[in-house]
Amino acid sequence: MTAAERAKAEAVAKKVIARNKKATHEYHIEDRYEAGLSLTGTEVKALRAGRASLVDGWVEIERGEAWLQGAHISEYAQGTWTNHAPRRKRKLLLHKDEIRKLGQAVQAKGYTVVPLELYFIGGRAKVEIALARGKQDWDKRQALREKQDEREARRAMAQFRKR
Repeated sequence: MTAAERAKAEAVAKKVIARNKKATHEYHIEDRYEAGLSLTGTEVKALRAGRASLVDGWVEIERGEAWLQGAHISEYAQGTWTNHAPRRKRKLLLHKDEIRKLGQAVQAKGYTVVPLELYFIGGRAKVEIALARGKQDWDKRQALREKQDEREARRAMAQFRKR
């Protein structure tokens, strides 16, 4: 692999900044979408430093536009009076059809839209959002039990292979 090919592969590589692990525990994920983010300069610099959290975030559809709310991007340390508000609402860049589809699902079927992952691809900030339906308490317990059983089975298989 030449140096130019390696540089191109690194530029296109997905660099994850923040994941919302709580979302997969709290919701059944139906559809996933990739959306661009409209950010200010200090927000981009803070993201490059890895200073973000999606745990309390959600997506709101209003008047034909999608907005990311509740996501926390810390203030940039070297920023001055131009610094941004950490929890301001940020516009999501989606196609009109995708916004309409998400809006209809949220209104009609009791779905919600949650952010799953925040990352850079080719120098552009992207967020992966999902159309999701909330889990009941018994669903969460069952999912945890299945995950634990799978982990124990893998551990037992590894112990058996070592013998």
